[in-house]
Amino acid sequence: MGPGDQDVKGDRRYDATRRRDRARRQYEATLAIARSRFLEDGYGGVTVESIAEAAEVSAATVYKSYGGKAGLARTLCEHALRGDGSVPAEERSDQLQRTGDARAIIEGWGRLAAEVSPSVSPLLLLLRDAAQTDGDAAALLEELEASHLARMTDNARRLLATGNVRPGMTTSAVRDVLWTCTAPELYDLLIARRRWSRPQFARFVADTMKGCLL
Repeated sequence: MGPGDQDVKGDRRYDATRRRDRARRQYEATLAIARSRFLEDGYGGVTVESIAEAAEVSAATVYKSYGGKAGLARTLCEHALRGDGSVPAEERSDQLQRTGDARAIIEGWGRLAAEVSPSVSPLLLLLRDAAQTDGDAAALLEELEASHLARMTDNARRLLATGNVRPGMTTSAVRDVLWTCTAPELYDLLIARRRWSRPQFARFVADTMKGCLL
């Protein structure tokens, strides 16, 4: 090894780190700009080119990274569903369910709904409007709604397994209560329109679930 070899390798590692940092910043900026543009101008009023220009990247980069406008919207929804914590909201929900305490589980679900809804619900409502005329938006909305329903079905089975659910409740009946209480329309009615706080919303969701299911 020559005397300069270690410096060259160090420079390469430094350059690679800088490239990764730059790519991460561009990735985050592109998503932030896309979310802002979607919510301000509507799904149909935004183009990949306008997002790319504002993010100072090429349109080709956006297509390569996300697969186009619907891909951007999908990524934004996935990020929103993670919630605010370092542990994704879905994982925290799974951890709650391991307690076997139906009331504690539902209280936790109320808090998670209040955490996630303000981020993801505006995007889902945006896609619902766009789905009337845009095939890609309609396909994405169908995919996201199917995933939501599947998740609520799984949650319903786990809640029933605690043995604390009201007698006579079926998996589909429990699922539909959970699905309704976590629907974007509920966020729209209570937080967006009536200006409820997140704690108010969390309490309403938990109390409604408990009142219907326990």
